[in-house]
Amino acid sequence: MKMGDTIIALATPPGEGGIAILRMSGGEAKEIAKKLFVNNKGRKLSEFKNRYMHYGRILDGENKTVDEVLLVYMPAPATYTREDVVEIHCHGGMIPVRRIMELALKMGARLAEPGEFTKRAFLNGRIDLAQAEAVMDLISSKSEEAARASVNQMEGVLSGNIKEIRDDLLNLLAHIEVTIDYPEEDIDEIYQEQIKERLNFSYERCIRLLETADQGRLIREGIKTVIIGRPNVGKSSLLNALVRENRAIVTDIPGTTRDVIEEYINIRGILVKIIDTAGIRETMDMVEKIGVERSRRLTEDADLILLILDASEPLEKEDRDILEWLKGKNILILLNKTDKPLMISEEDVRPLTDSTIIRTSMTDGTGLDELEEYIYELVYSGGLSSKNSVMIVNNRHKEALMRAKDHLQEALNGVDSGVPLDMVSIDIRSAWEALGEITGESITENLIDKIFMKFCLGK
Repeated sequence: MKMGDTIIALATPPGEGGIAILRMSGGEAKEIAKKLFVNNKGRKLSEFKNRYMHYGRILDGENKTVDEVLLVYMPAPATYTREDVVEIHCHGGMIPVRRIMELALKMGARLAEPGEFTKRAFLNGRIDLAQAEAVMDLISSKSEEAARASVNQMEGVLSGNIKEIRDDLLNLLAHIEVTIDYPEEDIDEIYQEQIKERLNFSYERCIRLLETADQGRLIREGIKTVIIGRPNVGKSSLLNALVRENRAIVTDIPGTTRDVIEEYINIRGILVKIIDTAGIRETMDMVEKIGVERSRRLTEDADLILLILDASEPLEKEDRDILEWLKGKNILILLNKTDKPLMISEEDVRPLTDSTIIRTSMTDGTGLDELEEYIYELVYSGGLSSKNSVMIVNNRHKEALMRAKDHLQEALNGVDSGVPLDMVSIDIRSAWEALGEITGESITENLIDKIFMKFCLGK
């Protein structure tokens, strides 16, 4: 990428629509716009009024109208990229967009790379790297909570916390280095307990941030929830009830569900990935057997397992086997079909598990509100909320924080072991640099390119 040249890209989704927006950024954006645009009286403008919607037409090289448009010019530095920016609002269709783009390219612009507008915003100092990544997270968010977490990060909530930790570590490094370099000066000596206290403070802050990472992952990626149980206990009926449509086939014939069915639902702003699996039972049917094995594998990395038991029938050996097999996993037990005469109760199941039990009926909707409340509490059991709390939702940030935490632990161990201060400062500096990777203050150009290549065109 060459900084300073003028780039152009479609900022709205491609395809047919009422409006399409082409965005240009760079030193020649205004001059290219002047060559392309005439106002509603057919005159070229010598100057554009700043941040004003100009109505007119785009002309081709033969002074023929390409499209009627609205054009707005935004001068640097008060723009997204801190460069001159021009937006052309044309009719949403492949032909007008392509023709306007081609004309701009002939006049000196070039097609923007994925994420290049946001990359320029970062390189020009308008936002840091964590805020830049939050832009893409917001665009790709699939739930209200994920969007809120991304907005918080865009507004610098995470960056502010990281900056405070880095400032504390930098001050500690400076004090240590002065003590080492000028031992003869009348400078307050940093005693071992003081160093430990300051290191522990930064270490604990990293720990607190890392404790939000699992919650952040659930909010960003969704809760992977697997529905499991023996055949005909109501697994597919539960899926249909949660999705609120007949997504899965429901019959009284055992083995109806042979493959995995996946759906995404939104529960109180939280994304939930619901997976309906084949009923667990011994079977000679090869296709059903494959489905049963796939069901078992899916539970290995599930965030939540919904085990359904048929309360209208006595506990069977298959139910007991499944309960034994799922020990140690995050299970919610649903005693289903409670609209029928009950053959089992919570007291019958309790000796086999310490998991939460909810009575449900897919016929009358009993227990569905409790199920949704349980899923909500699964995410927010720590009392955090994306509305007002800093949260780690990005794996790259989590990895950097883990490295910073490990370096701070090594520094603490060094202090306890009496390691010379100049050796301890190496780990402190490494922690400081690892945290800088989150905000982009200490990061390689190759990694920056790799991050922004994941962005969409026009952003």
